[in-house]
Amino acid sequence: MGEGEIDLGNRVDLHTDRPHPARVYDYLLGGKDNFAADREAADKGLQANPDSRIPPRENRLFLRRAVRFLTEQGIDQFLDIGTGIPSAPNVHHVAQGVNPRSRIVYVDNDPIVLAHARALLTSHPEGRTNYIDADLRDVDSILGSDALAETLDLNRPVGLLLIAILHFVGDENEPWTIVERLLAALPPGSYLALSHLTGDFRPEAWAQVAEIYRRQGVTMRVRSKPEIERFFTGLDLVDPGVQVLPQWRPDLGEPTDPAPSDAQVSVYGGVARKS
Repeated sequence: MGEGEIDLGNRVDLHTDRPHPARVYDYLLGGKDNFAADREAADKGLQANPDSRIPPRENRLFLRRAVRFLTEQGIDQFLDIGTGIPSAPNVHHVAQGVNPRSRIVYVDNDPIVLAHARALLTSHPEGRTNYIDADLRDVDSILGSDALAETLDLNRPVGLLLIAILHFVGDENEPWTIVERLLAALPPGSYLALSHLTGDFRPEAWAQVAEIYRRQGVTMRVRSKPEIERFFTGLDLVDPGVQVLPQWRPDLGEPTDPAPSDAQVSVYGGVARKS
């Protein structure tokens, strides 16, 4: 990408010498907001698993179906952590398309995502969007943010979106505890929508991909279905439970043609309600 396409001045270090998950996903989705290090990591991943472009695509489709479902359940507040580089339709497009008064807070820690969020995440006049520059692992910074307090009412149900982010959190950072702490701050009636890479279908291929990312300084921890189901402990899973993404309420979106196999997708997702 050309350096002049995003004007960040001298305020931030883009860390272009190493890949970032948001920019790698952008490249895999056919975007242009990525650098050589991101493309190199993605291309090596594609060599290990030629279907590596399919999970990002299916994650985006799942996100849209999940947000549509939650909005239809009356949820009009969303906390989307690990937003990634905006790719319309984003959460606010889907949610405000059903309820224009919906409010969304986006969270990411890539300065390029921050630049795009300020420019592109424009709300319907009846609703509101905001952005927090923070790492998922820093729960206190997210929950204590002025942007969160100004935008969402945590006395009312919230849709917590953790889409394709937790597989970038290693076990040493206690991802299950992170999810528990985020949910503890939300009232009953809130929902968790989550998707996560798995090695259940192609363990060797995804082990190779994870090792490629590790060498580039990026943690990737694919997990089994029982490990992913553990994120929903104590919640009421919405039918059909935790499923490979295309099998989760396909009626809420446009089907992929041809439909990918479970092994090609290699991502589980689910939605659950806090009682």
